[in-house]
Amino acid sequence: MTRLKVVLAMSAVALLTGSSALAAAQDMPPMPTPGPAHEVLKMEAGTWDAKVEMMTPNGTMTSSGMETATIGCGGLCLVTHFKGEMMPGMAFEGHGISAYDARKQKYVGSWTDSMSQGVTTMESTWDPAAKTMTAMMEGPDMTGQMVKMKAVSEHKDADTRVFTMYNPDGAPGMRITYMRKK
Repeated sequence: MTRLKVVLAMSAVALLTGSSALAAAQDMPPMPTPGPAHEVLKMEAGTWDAKVEMMTPNGTMTSSGMETATIGCGGLCLVTHFKGEMMPGMAFEGHGISAYDARKQKYVGSWTDSMSQGVTTMESTWDPAAKTMTAMMEGPDMTGQMVKMKAVSEHKDADTRVFTMYNPDGAPGMRITYMRKK
């Protein structure tokens, strides 16, 4: 085959492939864009100092940490990174991602950290009047046993929120008070 025929054949393939891609793109639904539900996620974006309180049978242990949360995926999700201590002297690191599921009309997310043996998933509802996000969570505990828990995040103001996680028996197990870094 001469060089001209190769170039013409390659051009024809590119033209046909491009036409197919264009036709397929025209049949696709529109790309999702952030809406009012995503404004709730934006409230948590930023860098936060964290005061951690772990409730134990022997009393409450306090420690500290820092959370960095960014809006990702073109405004459709919140990506969090927490680093600090979960109990005094015990290093802790965790990562989460949250998004709004328009089909479920709920916020959904996942969390993994250095104290659990897998990924915790959650579904949450937002109460705009109370400025409270209530999540039902399921995931492995430190032993790998699957547990269900509830968590409530109260937005006290633009720079303060309180996250309370409840043990499977319903008693508060952990409270984190977040203060936005200025």
